[in-house]
Amino acid sequence: MPKKKCCVDKPRCGRCPLRALAEGTLPPGYTVKKRRLVKADKVLGRAA
Repeated sequence: MPKKKCCVDKPRCGRCPLRALAEGTLPPGYTVKKRRLVKADKVLGRAA
């Protein structure tokens, strides 16, 4: 599971949500918005 927020370290740490997004290893139902890990249904504006 990636961290909740990116710490903006260079190079990216192993649990970085941006790195997981780029590698395609994010858990199902999650995405990254403004360097934070968020549920995909909240991004789309739908109620859970």
